Amino acid sequence: MSGPVLITPVVEDAAAKIVRHSETLSTQLQSIRQRLYMPEGHKELRPFSTKEVSDLTSIPESTLKLLSSQGKGPKPARLDNNHRSYTLTQINELRALMAEQKPTEALRYLPHRRMNEHLQVLAMVNFKGGSAKTTTSVHLSHYLGLHGYRVLVIDLDPQASLSALFGAQPETEVGPNETIYAALRYDDLRRPLRDVVRKTYFPGVDLVPSNIEIMEYEHQTPMVLANKLIGIEDIFFERLRLAIEEVKADYDVVILDTPPSLGYLTLGAVYAATGMVFTVHPAMLDVASMSQFLRMMSDLVDQLTEVGASLRKDFIRYLFTRHDPNDQPQAQIVAMLRQLFENDVLVPTVLESTAVEAAGLAKRSLYELERGQVGADTVRRARESMDAVNAQIVELMRHSWGRS
Repeated sequence: MSGPVLITPVVEDAAAKIVRHSETLSTQLQSIRQRLYMPEGHKELRPFSTKEVSDLTSIPESTLKLLSSQGKGPKPARLDNNHRSYTLTQINELRALMAEQKPTEALRYLPHRRMNEHLQVLAMVNFKGGSAKTTTSVHLSHYLGLHGYRVLVIDLDPQASLSALFGAQPETEVGPNETIYAALRYDDLRRPLRDVVRKTYFPGVDLVPSNIEIMEYEHQTPMVLANKLIGIEDIFFERLRLAIEEVKADYDVVILDTPPSLGYLTLGAVYAATGMVFTVHPAMLDVASMSQFLRMMSDLVDQLTEVGASLRKDFIRYLFTRHDPNDQPQAQIVAMLRQLFENDVLVPTVLESTAVEAAGLAKRSLYELERGQVGADTVRRARESMDAVNAQIVELMRHSWGRS
């Protein structure tokens, strides 16, 4: 009688499996992206109705119709219901036209910063993943773009979620030396930041994309520091600020989406920023993680101060994200932090919403959703929440510029 048959398991090499999974997932994501952005696989921004244009620009609908009938300004498209619609590029043309016609009110139509107003560099930070740094960054950038500001978004996270939301697939569309690493690296391949800035489908909002390449900066910086290969004029925490300085004439606001870690990229963002927003999910584990992040940042800030670094900011604010106002434990945490940090906590919060999740699945922001994609009431509540947050951040910027 023969014994049991022994089957030798086939053990796949872990490295080979990881490579296989990476390639399989990348191919599938590319396929999904092609379906989402048909026919050419590129994102396009939806048109805006006359009412939306009026809300964004403060130009009355009657004035918009009069300009159109007189053939002045951009020519709007006609929808199936014969209503007019405008692209964001046309909306910006309308802003320029109104600013020219009413020079005393130019700032209302064209909010670009003036010569005596400094570039706003806003860093979204937190140690905890899932705190909605990227969601906050993309919605703030879109809000600013819709309201006529010139915006540069820099993706500092090697996961590159922000880049993907802007339609720049990190695995296939961001090549070697095409990320922020190109402007920060320590060798002869270093490039001016302007060389890696990309126009996006969203007029007025430019992007410096990311991919796994930017981890090289985290690996190289400690070696450079250990070997004392840089002089005081090229010190590591200055590099991001100096790179941004090269393009400051082109923008009103730079938004930095930082990784969920306190590495050299995050430290550079903290140093370069004129304003910081800590995104906080109001749950005890997330708040405890933020406490550790603040403690670690405090120690590093002390070290930077000792070597002469100035870390003055226009503002530092805490923003509650994915907030459910009907959740009692969340309400207690919100109340606690408001008591502890007082006016440093933004009054409006980003509500938890299926509309945000649905938009994210389609790689869009709430501002890109078209009628019928998600329930109207759900979108309205989410938009009102996001608008209130973004409007308060804009008010902080305007205050630092000395505008009423």
